[in-house]
Amino acid sequence: MRRARWISVVVLLALVATGTSLDLESFMGLIMGVGVALANAILLITFAERNRKAGQPAMQAAHNAAAERLRPVLMTSLAMAVGMLPMALALGRGAEETAPLGRAVIGAVVLATAATLFVLPILFGLIQKTAPTASVSLDPDDPSSAFAQAVDTPR
Repeated sequence: MRRARWISVVVLLALVATGTSLDLESFMGLIMGVGVALANAILLITFAERNRKAGQPAMQAAHNAAAERLRPVLMTSLAMAVGMLPMALALGRGAEETAPLGRAVIGAVVLATAATLFVLPILFGLIQKTAPTASVSLDPDDPSSAFAQAVDTPR
């Protein structure tokens, strides 16, 4: 939730810096940017947790996950920002109406990418430093659960 607030602040600063109004289009851009940010964050956290469960210390697991997922995160963010560039430049008749959408998306995606690659691994390492690696599943059908029961095979 805090991440979404920071992204909102940066998007507002980007809109002020470009002289863009705060309207429905810019709010839609903010939502799109937060969506891409969350997708990238989930990708990074999934790999960091996999590394941590494989026996790496939390900080090293997060660092390795950021290195492993650098290319996909950058490709996703760059594609989104470059795709919104023509809209943000407001080229053409009537394009000024949708320019806030493009500008908000670009601002959100740039900040979110930096936060995903630099801030998120540090936070993951600090928070997960003392977390156990054992499964917390309560499902008896989950083989990694402490409550897993041996399956009786019919004879």
